[in-house]
Amino acid sequence: MEPANRIIEALGGPTKVALIAGVHRTRVSNWKRPREVGGTGGRIPQSHIPVLLRAAHERGVSLSADDFLPALDQGRA
Repeated sequence: MEPANRIIEALGGPTKVALIAGVHRTRVSNWKRPREVGGTGGRIPQSHIPVLLRAAHERGVSLSADDFLPALDQGRA
């Protein structure tokens, strides 16, 4: 689920992101799961965004705060 899938892969996968964020790997995997099954629906919790942005910058990964926002549904007003 986006944007979590894209960000997690850009930073090297769930295990690396878990180390960066200081959480268990299963927590990162839950970011990619639908809310209906206990996930976050593709959203990364706000508390982790600053550290993930800093890690991306340190690793030369192009990532901005906007990348953490879900894409707008063009069919909705």
